[in-house]
Amino acid sequence: MNELKKKVKELSKQFMEFKKSFDIDGKKSELAILEKKALDPKIWDNQNNARRVMQEMGELKKDLEEISSMEAEISAVSSLEDVREIAKRLKKLELATYLSGEYDKKDAIVSIHAGQGGTEAMDWASMIFRMYIRYSEGRDWNVGVISETQGEEAGIKSVTFKVAGTYAYGYLKHEAGTHRLVRQSPFNADKLRQTSFVLVEVLPEIEDLDLPDIKIRDDDLKWQFYRSSGHGGQNVNKVSTAVRLTHIPTGIVITAQTERSQEQNRANALTLLRSKLWAKEQERKIKEKEKLTGEYSPATWGTQIRSYVLHPYKMVKDLRTDVETSDTDKVLDGGLAEFIEAELRHL
Repeated sequence: MNELKKKVKELSKQFMEFKKSFDIDGKKSELAILEKKALDPKIWDNQNNARRVMQEMGELKKDLEEISSMEAEISAVSSLEDVREIAKRLKKLELATYLSGEYDKKDAIVSIHAGQGGTEAMDWASMIFRMYIRYSEGRDWNVGVISETQGEEAGIKSVTFKVAGTYAYGYLKHEAGTHRLVRQSPFNADKLRQTSFVLVEVLPEIEDLDLPDIKIRDDDLKWQFYRSSGHGGQNVNKVSTAVRLTHIPTGIVITAQTERSQEQNRANALTLLRSKLWAKEQERKIKEKEKLTGEYSPATWGTQIRSYVLHPYKMVKDLRTDVETSDTDKVLDGGLAEFIEAELRHL
């Protein structure tokens, strides 16, 4: 009984500290503003904006209800098992306090690029792509491909996709960097041990209002239109719906090809361009200060963040937090929560 009292006291203290940092009054005010927006019929003029408002409302309501419920449960806790269960739920809620960056609530735009190594690396890129799809599905986020280049024999050379969900960028932003795979090659008759690399880039979806100082002028844009490359059969595009957009001042080139309408592909290309220009601005600021600041760190081949070993033993290890697991199948099937949450707490 003394042990139970001690644990309840510790849990109560931890909960009160969390409530203070969570700023419940501030969150209630934020919810009231969102609810007012949701009542305005004009909100549906912009489907993306309406969806984001509804998602944020849902997340805030869920968090506030969970806090209220947890507070009542702590006062009536009757066993150590109850304490452990509530502590797990509190730990999950605490993550919200780590997602306070300016763009953390935004949707994420993720790009995956196969490194050197031919088919082996392209297959690894497709495995990483599937891993993020599965992780996103587990959080009820939507994934939409913007552009994709298939490998000649297997896998993908590169893919850019949007992850739509509240805090998608906040959770995924630290996945940027090089991911290393060691395994027996399934593409080699001798089953030789092979090391492959992919580069992951993560950007927030940036809208016009987010970049008041960065203007995209029509005269600075060069548009090209072509037919999307398909896998054959009835789904092959018969018209030139795919777009290639070049931003002349910076030389940034964007492709968008997966939507059936040219208009939607153009919109996706402009969205990606805004995010790229935002990233370029962050890099400029970083160089001016001669040190890494803010929340954006450019993903480069030199920034290896995680190692996935499937042979001669099984191990996934994050090189920043030292979090590791031997359950490689779970990780590659989207079980990234332990790694992502550890990195959020680590910073």
